[in-house]
Amino acid sequence: MLSSIEILILAAIQGISEFIPVSSAAHLVLVAKFYSFANQNLLIDISLHLGSLLAIIIYFREDLFSFIKNKKFLIKIIIGTIPLIPVGYILYKTELINQLRNLEMIAWMSLLFGILLYISDKFKTTNTIEKQFTIKTAIIIGLFQVLSLIPGVSRSGITITSGRLLGFSRFDATKISFFLAIPALAAASILGMYNIFRENSSDLNFLAIIAVIFSCIFSYITIAIFFNFIKKFSLKIFVIYRIIISVILLMTVYL
Repeated sequence: MLSSIEILILAAIQGISEFIPVSSAAHLVLVAKFYSFANQNLLIDISLHLGSLLAIIIYFREDLFSFIKNKKFLIKIIIGTIPLIPVGYILYKTELINQLRNLEMIAWMSLLFGILLYISDKFKTTNTIEKQFTIKTAIIIGLFQVLSLIPGVSRSGITITSGRLLGFSRFDATKISFFLAIPALAAASILGMYNIFRENSSDLNFLAIIAVIFSCIFSYITIAIFFNFIKKFSLKIFVIYRIIISVILLMTVYL
């Protein structure tokens, strides 16, 4: 059974890597492979995602509660999430998703999409959320988000990348990415909870509650820091990090 320390480590990885462009799924897979955490079960995975979902809802509570003001924007966010759900469900039901969870795939995806992130960050800012975030752009970013189902791509990374390619500023691209995380995390949590109830293993335990709390804390702090970061700096540091991780993993796989 997972210990409290292991839960804390997993919560930190989920909370930090979910919202910065480095792939939370990849990091959770890597930690599980290298440290062999015991029984990293479905309930814990769901708890970690629920923590991140709660954090982003709390952080954007004023935007979300102003439903009338943001109704059109929220509709676009929901539309942008639609492509992710059926593809994710198919990958899950066919178990193809498990075949993608290997070090080689993670390494190459982290490298390739890290380079694409660097290229996109060089694009000039020409658009704003208020004027150019249309249903069309929401669908385009949503289609890019489908690629995040591959470990190593990074959901936040690919949505920020696509936003930058479409001419949005780092701040606006990140805001779109974070809002897209709400229905994406909710869908993953709902699917996970469905499987738990189907398997008659829905008992809440202390470690699951701890996972939600610490994932929420780490996620909230990361969101706040990252938003301040992108106002002043480029995304180059994340590109460098991804390249370093990729090289280490490729050496592990091929040498």
